[in-house]
Amino acid sequence: MVKFSKQFEGQLVPEWKEAFVDYWKLKKDLKKIHLLNINNNINNGSGGISNTSTLNKNQQHPSLANTLISSIGKWSLFGHHHHRDHDPIQVHRKLASSVSKGDMYETELLEQFADTDATKEFFACLDMQLNKVNQFYKAKEREFMDRGDSLKKQMEILIELNTAIRQHRGSKGASFEQDTKEDASISGTISCEEESIKDGTELEQQLQDNSTPDDLEINDESFADSSRFEEDMEGKSIRMKKDDNKIRTLSGRVFNCQGKKLRLNIPLTTPSRTFSAMSYVLEDLVNQSSKKNPEGNNNKLHINKTKLHHAEKMIKKALIELYKGLGYLKTYRNLNMLAFIKILKKFDKVTGKQILPIYLKVVESSYFNSSDKVMNLADEVEELFVKYFAEDDKRKAMKYLRPHQRKESHSVTFFIGLFTGCFIALLAGYVIMAHITGMYRPQPDTVYMETVYPVLSMFSLLFLHLFLYGCNVFMWKKTRINYSFIFELAPTKELKYRDMFLICTTSMTAVVGVMFFHLTLVTKGYSHTQVQAIPGLLLLSSIVLLVCPFNIVYRSIRYQFLCVIRNIVLSPLYKVLMLDFFMADQLCSQVPMLRNLEYVACYYITGSYKTQDYGYCMRAKHYRDFAYAVSFLPYYWRAMQCARRWFDEGETSHLVNLGKYVSAMLAAGAKVAYEKERSVGWLCLVVLVSSAATVYQLYWDFVKDWGLLQMNSKNPWLRNDLMLRRKIVYYFCMGLNLILRLAWLQTVLHSSFEHVDYRITGLFLAALEVIRRGMWNFFRLENEHLNNAGKFRAVKTVPLPFEEDEED
Repeated sequence: MVKFSKQFEGQLVPEWKEAFVDYWKLKKDLKKIHLLNINNNINNGSGGISNTSTLNKNQQHPSLANTLISSIGKWSLFGHHHHRDHDPIQVHRKLASSVSKGDMYETELLEQFADTDATKEFFACLDMQLNKVNQFYKAKEREFMDRGDSLKKQMEILIELNTAIRQHRGSKGASFEQDTKEDASISGTISCEEESIKDGTELEQQLQDNSTPDDLEINDESFADSSRFEEDMEGKSIRMKKDDNKIRTLSGRVFNCQGKKLRLNIPLTTPSRTFSAMSYVLEDLVNQSSKKNPEGNNNKLHINKTKLHHAEKMIKKALIELYKGLGYLKTYRNLNMLAFIKILKKFDKVTGKQILPIYLKVVESSYFNSSDKVMNLADEVEELFVKYFAEDDKRKAMKYLRPHQRKESHSVTFFIGLFTGCFIALLAGYVIMAHITGMYRPQPDTVYMETVYPVLSMFSLLFLHLFLYGCNVFMWKKTRINYSFIFELAPTKELKYRDMFLICTTSMTAVVGVMFFHLTLVTKGYSHTQVQAIPGLLLLSSIVLLVCPFNIVYRSIRYQFLCVIRNIVLSPLYKVLMLDFFMADQLCSQVPMLRNLEYVACYYITGSYKTQDYGYCMRAKHYRDFAYAVSFLPYYWRAMQCARRWFDEGETSHLVNLGKYVSAMLAAGAKVAYEKERSVGWLCLVVLVSSAATVYQLYWDFVKDWGLLQMNSKNPWLRNDLMLRRKIVYYFCMGLNLILRLAWLQTVLHSSFEHVDYRITGLFLAALEVIRRGMWNFFRLENEHLNNAGKFRAVKTVPLPFEEDEED
């Protein structure tokens, strides 16, 4: 049977861990009381035995006392005074000094019960935990209630617009059916005059009476059927600021609705929205003169249909996040209540006192357990979502509000073991055959090493990286790091570590199997011309499987991966999410793989494999220029992401981070130039620029990405909060990261292993960089998780589309 402490730790909200009852601290205090009682019994000898027997007799007949206390608790919180005087403890409630602080509880121990400091310490800690839980619950409840009120107002505006559109569509009849075929970017005209706006009550009555509000005038070419809200969601979050909303959001013109001046703001998360925002700004400048014309109608507003659909999706996403937060708060209440019951039962068992009925009445009547605002708000959110976003289908709504986790199958574990064995056997056979034929010696078969080996090297680096990411997922799950929330992954689009291992073992089994078959044909005397297409077909089949549109082999994951790659390549046009720049950092460690991919693609696309002219791609000037660009591209993409984050968030730290990638580009450029012209001048420049870039990168790794090297930390040279118990792991990884960051010295030293081709040495060094990145991944997300936990941020804050305009 699993202990409650394990269940408690496994079910609590990771980001709110510090706000939960410190069950482990209470258990330690209780253990002190237990040890003290044992010592007293030993010292008292027979007296202790007699006292124990008396306690056992009292424990055998507790039913009458429990019944009496329970009956009293139904009438009063602390019972009547003449019964309270006989209780071993009295819990006093101090009225709140402020609304935000809440009531405070303090336990008074009677003289015959307060004979040890350990008991006093236990109840002081228990009171502190109860007060902490009440204060946190009240603060979070107020936060979610405010968010719920804001969403209700947003829904009122959205319902008003959509209701008017549907009613106008019904009045137009068949003419509207033709309008719905128009392009999504056509705009309609809505007149929202402030003096004609009804108050909230009148507007709600109008909606119930199915009458079009007088302050809405719809053009025939306005919108298609907006009553059906789109199913797909966008997990896009943005940090909006009032001073620059017009620049950083796709802002519509100001209009009056519900007696307020409102503006429709859509975050600039895609290139189309960015270009649309530019066009709106230009259009506003052109229309400035019309505002000065008294005869013009200044109350007309052109709203784009696509913008309204984006507003619907933003509100839909906000409702889902609010419902998730309310669910977390319910879990918080239930787990804490259970923790109080468990620890009080343990106390009664250790001391032989009947404290549970007394203190439990206080806990049950405290704010976090008695308030029902969260339950009511959750029901309201559920009703809104079912009615307006799920077409009154509750089962459909629950797929969004309460998505089910994918069940793990034992067959996955079986196939991991099966393909691991196959991979090891094939790899051993391939290595033995390659050793016999002398393929990897300093003077190998040049054609094989120049054409086939890059394919094997590319796949090896790729799936090594994927395997290390699976190890990261395993460690994140074990240490309770909420990587799904950090990456904003949907439960249906989340790869478990077993899935990662299955993909790696299956893919590498196929790759090594094909390579083994190819090498077998070569050793049997087949010419390279006859078997040269085999590695190319392997690469082509991998690409086809990646872009395959059919629902096979993790289609949703493949689609998400391609979207992330698109966002990276088109930086800075797309808004940068955590997953985007995390993946871009992975590409920075895969420059050798990208260069191999480029070379292999050139070799097969140009048809060089037919003539075995593997030097053509090296001789072609445009290829050489593109090969140099590949060395810069990952750092360029990452720098552009930093620029976009600075534009969106306005934090100068992103510009400093941009400088790190600029220094990496300079170092890469110096290395490429040194490879072309090996002179002393270029060598000195490589050493100078690479040293500066390494220091820059090490500082950012340790201080910014990992959050370490804090001088005032209780853990020397680390940070206060550590997810791993052993500090030596952090020191070891810091030293290893330093060593692996110096891999560029191989460019200067030209070190190589004896009797091994230089390409093998290059693969080994590239694999070390991939391993360094896998280690970096864990500590990067650990620091991000601790930042979220420090702010008690467990759900995303989705920006709302309709914002009150404060301009005159």
